[in-house]
Amino acid sequence: MVSKVAVFGAGSWGTAFSLVLADAGNSVTLWARRAELSTSINEHHENFDYLPGVSLADEIRATHDPAEALDDAGLVVLAVPSQSLRSNLEHWSADIPDDAVLLSLMKGVEVGSAKRMSEVIEEVTGIGADRVAVLSGPNLSHEIAARQPAASVIACADEAVASALQVRCHSAFFRPYTNTDVVGCELGGATKNVIALAVGMAVGLGFGDNTTASVITRGLAETARLGVALGADPYTFSGLAGLGDLVATCSSHLSRNRSFGEKLGQGMSVADITSSTRQVAEGVKSCGSIRDLAAKAGVEMPIVEHVAALVEGDIAPEKMLTSLISRSAKSERS
Repeated sequence: MVSKVAVFGAGSWGTAFSLVLADAGNSVTLWARRAELSTSINEHHENFDYLPGVSLADEIRATHDPAEALDDAGLVVLAVPSQSLRSNLEHWSADIPDDAVLLSLMKGVEVGSAKRMSEVIEEVTGIGADRVAVLSGPNLSHEIAARQPAASVIACADEAVASALQVRCHSAFFRPYTNTDVVGCELGGATKNVIALAVGMAVGLGFGDNTTASVITRGLAETARLGVALGADPYTFSGLAGLGDLVATCSSHLSRNRSFGEKLGQGMSVADITSSTRQVAEGVKSCGSIRDLAAKAGVEMPIVEHVAALVEGDIAPEKMLTSLISRSAKSERS
């Protein structure tokens, strides 16, 4: 029997992951925010707005009606921008089937509450942690859609649920591993976007590999410090949801956060870059929330703090990197 999956979010990542699910033998209903996009996907089997040139399998159909997408779905995949999750879930939660598992593809921390996406899901829906999972790893959507080999991590407090999801998402090109460290996987995914902004700024300013490698490495140290303070397993940050995702996002021209940072380094403003693209650079939205989360935990995260200050207009890119390097010297492990 083919299992039905509802995927909420017809952007590049939601659409690409729908292909993974279809390849793994699932029937996928893809919810699109705009009715005209869902109609176009059904008529042409292609998402012209976000993944042009990629043919979508017959097992994928789109809808603008959330109730239709959720009807009889055993798995609900959430791939909307992180800052719109709460408002969307407030409208959708009543229609979520009682036995459905929710899988978050989102990599952000909510503005205001500084909550991770799984925490927002549990709070709004009332669904327990044993039915809420997250997926995180080095998964650039265009490469996933091209069926280039990739791996990721599915984390859930209930290991049996993570294992069941692993089976439902495993295809010839996509290999998911399981984990129970939801906190670590989510923090790795959210923080790497902020570090990628900093790396992009360094590239935009004309700096080379020494600078970018330094930012990536120290960014990983910051992420691990925060994760451990919040109860994460430190080994998570050396795996796919930590180092793997960080390297991919900071190194690839396909990364929207790195690309956004490059434009900042070249002198464009946050407002100008944001208005020039449909894509959401989650690091721009989450940097202040991650800074606040770190402050509450008593963790120092200088790269995150400097990126947040820049996004908020308090510092220029060239001043940001100079300020980071000129900080007082200390042990590498502090």
